[in-house]
Amino acid sequence: MTFEEAIEYIDRAGNEVLTMNLGLGTIRALSDLLGRPEDSWPAVHIAGTNGKGSTSAMVEAILRVAGHRTGIYTSPHLVSVTERMRVAGEEISREEFARIAGIVREAGERLVGGEGGVIASPPTSFEQVTAIAMRWFAEQQVGIGVLEVGMGGRLDATNICHPVVTAITPVGLDHQQYLGDTVAAIAGEKAGIIKPGIPVVVALQESAARKVILERAAQLGATVCDTGDLTEAIVDLGPAPEMRRRYQFSTARRRLVATLSLRGAHQSINALTAISIIDCLIEAGWQVPESAIITGLESTEWPGRLELLPGDPPIFLDGAHNPGGAAVLRDFLATTAAGRSITLIFGAMRDKNVDEMAEILFPLADKLILSGIDSPRAFDPSILAESWTQAVCAADVHEALAVARHLSPANGLIVVCGSLYLIRELKSAA
Repeated sequence: MTFEEAIEYIDRAGNEVLTMNLGLGTIRALSDLLGRPEDSWPAVHIAGTNGKGSTSAMVEAILRVAGHRTGIYTSPHLVSVTERMRVAGEEISREEFARIAGIVREAGERLVGGEGGVIASPPTSFEQVTAIAMRWFAEQQVGIGVLEVGMGGRLDATNICHPVVTAITPVGLDHQQYLGDTVAAIAGEKAGIIKPGIPVVVALQESAARKVILERAAQLGATVCDTGDLTEAIVDLGPAPEMRRRYQFSTARRRLVATLSLRGAHQSINALTAISIIDCLIEAGWQVPESAIITGLESTEWPGRLELLPGDPPIFLDGAHNPGGAAVLRDFLATTAAGRSITLIFGAMRDKNVDEMAEILFPLADKLILSGIDSPRAFDPSILAESWTQAVCAADVHEALAVARHLSPANGLIVVCGSLYLIRELKSAA
């Protein structure tokens, strides 16, 4: 297959959220036909509602700086599916993706034909992309893979990996129709990545989530590594809106000072989680000097999360897609954008808690633009406009950005947020 044919074939499986198959039977059978590629490399497996992607990126950067041959698998992507998988910092090529997609497609068709067990339908798009990443990591002989859970954890396709450490970033309400209506229920799904005897790093959690996670860890004899809450901002670096911050981090093993490349006070919690993961790896015999931790934290890249596009006016892109993420963005803007006029472009998926996100974010806006998104899951912006009558509706993010540039005054700031799908559409045409 060509790359375009591979994408067309994967897309025919349907939207990866709407067609999500929460179960491990298909991915295990698919992996068996592929030679169980996940057996050839150890993993760091990271679940959570918010922060798991940033934490994964930090861990991979630290390990790569330390000289380990890393693989990292994340989701979703912003522009191209190839962004989801990298080895030694390099994204998979379109040619390699297409080649392995052909192998996975053949294996999937063999499953449908009854080989490896009776399966009524072919692998979902997420299962196929996960299998491509795992096969590629095996072929590339990675020394360690960093895997971000797609949804939940217990029944997520990534959960066939073999972790040397697992981690759960802060848990909140998201994907309730799939994972449960309470924080405790969702935490139970996230805790499904915990493995017998394998240490689990637990970030700061609501009490209900923490209780569930600790109970699951105790049942499996998994050592719990608390990150603690000892992070202190030493000094703000750079003028607004750049706003990079230096922190002093304290864990049970170490105390160090680093400047985070990723913006927002919440990244100190993600960095503390990443440091704790590295500490667990060191306890298991992995060689990671402290200098690599500092350099990795200071060089991590994670597009679409408080990403700054310089210009006049400057533009912040943030995929804040649930109330927790919206609150983080609100707090960041309250500090960074003090005294600046904010033009907010917002678009979201209809399976999200849109009303609560609006209550959190919209009061910050001097100008509010509600954008459509080209997705079957997209929320209709005109519905929000019924409650927020000062808002302007736009058909898509490109129209919204043109309106925002017209409305934004001198010394203004444009913020595009609400969904990574919205950020993807903006970047795809950049």
